[in-house]
Amino acid sequence: MIIYEDEYILGVSKPNNMLVHHAYHSRNVSDESSLLEQVLLHTGLKVYPIHRLDRKTSGIILLAKQKEFVSKFQDLFTEKKIKKRYYGVVRGFSALNQTITTPVKGRDAKIHKEAWTDLKTLENITLDIPVKPYDTSRYSLVEMYPKTGRMHQLRIHTNKISHPLIGDSKYGDKNHDIMFKDNFGFQNLFLHAGKLEFIHPFTLDEMILIAPFPKDWNLLFEKFSWKNPLQ
Repeated sequence: MIIYEDEYILGVSKPNNMLVHHAYHSRNVSDESSLLEQVLLHTGLKVYPIHRLDRKTSGIILLAKQKEFVSKFQDLFTEKKIKKRYYGVVRGFSALNQTITTPVKGRDAKIHKEAWTDLKTLENITLDIPVKPYDTSRYSLVEMYPKTGRMHQLRIHTNKISHPLIGDSKYGDKNHDIMFKDNFGFQNLFLHAGKLEFIHPFTLDEMILIAPFPKDWNLLFEKFSWKNPLQ
């Protein structure tokens, strides 16, 4: 789970379908453990989230060891001094390179805000498995660089270009999600925060943090004969 640690932060790889922390007003499943609770259980450390990662998304999240360290690291995000690299599996053959700038609603869901994602296609495949209305099904492995950090930005942006993420029950394609479940047993969202690159604000070291892919991803790479982009 822990992929990096120093006196200021933990870099943790979060599994799919785990909350980072319980919102005060929405905790209604008493036996559901959050990431912060798991870190406390395994390390004895009370830590503080520096940025967000969706419940359904796997991958890197930075956690500060003291509350006063949070703002220094958050500045990297607000000042766009941190390079975020996500990976997704999407429906269809996406463009080789594409920039998506569709505005995305803020957390208050009222005002649309500027959003920017650069997308690159790494692999694709055609399967002889029918998904209505077609006799075959096509998929792509994409690498995404979000330059803004809106809520559900990558899920919304891939939907906007008609290449929704596999396993996305809100913005995705139900027929393709069912195919992945029935044929491969995959049910998780195929969106992974794989790499963060930044200059450490306290040590000034150049940081490159990598979170290995979850089990489903590695099985998919094997089945589709796709190269693992984090190796």
